[in-house]
Amino acid sequence: MSIDRFILRKINTCQEEHTRANLVRLFVIRIRKAEIAEEHEVAYTLEKM
Repeated sequence: MSIDRFILRKINTCQEEHTRANLVRLFVIRIRKAEIAEEHEVAYTLEKM
């Protein structure tokens, strides 16, 4: 199972509010990192052309 699916499953089942908030923060960080990596990949591809 991917870490993203694991985090989402834990967010859905977690009953402790503080832990749930931390999981949401972690997931947002992972999304931002993926967006940044994707932007760099697109820029690199365009530079090669």
